[in-house]
This record gives sequence, C-alpha cells and structure tokens, in this order.
Amino acid sequence: METFESLVRAEFTPKNTFLNTASNALLPARTVTALERAARLRAEGGALDPLFADVEACRAAYARLAGVPVERVAAGASVALFTSLVAASLPPGAEVLTAEDDFTSVLNPFHARGDLKVRAVPLERIAEAVRPGTALVAVSAAQSADGRIAGLDALREAARQHGARTYVDFSQAAGWLPVDGEAFDYSVTITFKWLLGPHGAAFLVVPEDFGDLVPVQAGWVAGERPWDSCYGPVAELARSARRFDSSPALFSYAGLRASLTLVEEIGVDTVRAHDLALADRFRAGLAELGHEPVPSPGSPIVSVPGLGRLQPELAKKGIAVSDRAGNLRASFHLYNTAADVDRLLDALSG
Repeated sequence: METFESLVRAEFTPKNTFLNTASNALLPARTVTALERAARLRAEGGALDPLFADVEACRAAYARLAGVPVERVAAGASVALFTSLVAASLPPGAEVLTAEDDFTSVLNPFHARGDLKVRAVPLERIAEAVRPGTALVAVSAAQSADGRIAGLDALREAARQHGARTYVDFSQAAGWLPVDGEAFDYSVTITFKWLLGPHGAAFLVVPEDFGDLVPVQAGWVAGERPWDSCYGPVAELARSARRFDSSPALFSYAGLRASLTLVEEIGVDTVRAHDLALADRFRAGLAELGHEPVPSPGSPIVSVPGLGRLQPELAKKGIAVSDRAGNLRASFHLYNTAADVDRLLDALSG
C-alpha cells in the first residue's frame, strides 16, 4: 500500500525549494503525462472525445470535493469570468459587501458594473457588516496576500439573517481546506494552486435553482445537446449548471483530471494536516528569529511584513517564495518537507 511519502516522491521532482503554491502549484508527474498525451492526440489528428470526457470527469471530481451533486457544478476558465456572471445577475443599485484588499478577481467585476454599491470592510468585520439591504457578500475563503481565513460560519449566518446571497472564492483553500458547497449560494475556485492542476480551469457551484444567475455568456457548450447547438441561438440550455459553462481549455482539463485523482487518493484532511504542520513550524522558527508574521492561524500561507525585499536574493539561493506588498509570503503544500522549512529559516537568519 502506498504511503503519503511514497505517493509524493513518485509525483514531484522540484529542482528548487518551492514554497510558492499560493501563486501556482507544482504539477504532479501523472498530470504532465496526461498533458503530453493530450498534446499528442491533437498533433496526430485523433478525435477529441477523450478530452471532452476529461472535462466531465473533472466536474464530477470537484463535485465530490465540494459535497454537491454534479449537476450544480459549472466548468470554466477563471474566477473573474464567474464573478462577472454573478455581478451581471444583480439589479442596479444593489449593495455588494467585500473584504478590503481581497483578490482582484473576486472584486473587480462588481466595480466594473458601475451601477452597484460596493462596500469594503476589514476581513475580520465582514460578518458583522452584513446589514439589511446587502444583496451579496463576496469574499475569499483564504486571503491570497497573507493567508487569513474568513469566518465563513458567522458570515453564512449573518447573510441568512439579512437575506443576502453569498459568493465565496475557494481558490486559496480548495485542496487543503474542506469545501462545503452546500453552505453558500455560489462558490468558485481556480485549480492551478492547491488542487495541483494546470492554468485554465475553474469551477462554479450554484444552487439547485441556479439562484439569480442568467447565462449571459452561454455558447454552444451551454446547450442541453451541445453538438446540436453550434449554429444559431441555443434552442435549449442545459438543465444543469453546465448552462453556465464556457468553452473548455481541453488540455487544462486533461491535466486536471490526473491532478484531482491524486488529491482524492491522498485526501484533503491528510493534506491539511501536513500543510499546517509545516506552516506552524515556520511560524515557530520566525518567532525565534524575532519576526512576527501576519496572524493567519490554521492557514498554510504565512506572510512576513517587511521581508518581501528578500525574495530576489532567496530566488538566487533556489528558494521560491513571493513578495506581496512588501511582505514575504511562503506557502506550504504536500510536496514540501520540514527540511524545506528549515532551509528557508536558515536563509532568513543569515
């Protein structure tokens, strides 16, 4: 029986100390193989049916991770496109409550409308800031910049009390934090971070009745019978969330299918325990060095104020981290080890 360690060793071969999953994950070996196979299929002129089947397999795998029926999952390319879909559903003048300095893809489509009232508050106050008249609360489950985790239980309850809908971005959480797709009106994630996939794939979970969403971006793939919907208006939209699909980046989904099999094999709970242990080890080491990170308990993302300037120097030493607004951001995932943490701490102590 394969262990966590043996699975990881077989799948990942970084040539550096890679502590930057919050930007993008390493690709597993099985994913690289799947991408090569998909490219070869195209190069050789083969039928693309297997690649479309990969899209549906990925949709089903994410539905299992989110704990929702597959009919409630739409497949697309990015969070920004799905946020635009949610933004388009709101009436003029509707109030959207957001967290200050959240990731742009969660925010900008609401601002771009020009006729919505977008209100931003500190993340820690977002639940208490829901009020009568709030139409939608949009927030990331974990903040990209510093790993802080939103109080989603309190947010869900506050939204329910005031009749507001909820839109939660799990891009920095899905893969290490359990996703409860039933808990929110809409939830979204890209897949090239903690879900280990290539760029170009994203999922949106919608209510059973689709909420207020209108498929304004519907193309042929949104038809109940896609191959009969290639010309002229779509005669019948899909009876499932597939009506909100955009034409899939087939190579991305071919690779993602392999990545999601690894996530499911290992299990989110196992990944979470591993990732958080490494993040806590890093926090403890920082304290010994006299550095205080942004408080983000229970998160594998650790951001250290004032040290972002060291990112280029660390890169030269083969340590991949990020500089985010002057903060050094390290993020720990299943392919990282205690030795990786200690290597970064040693570099910071010099």
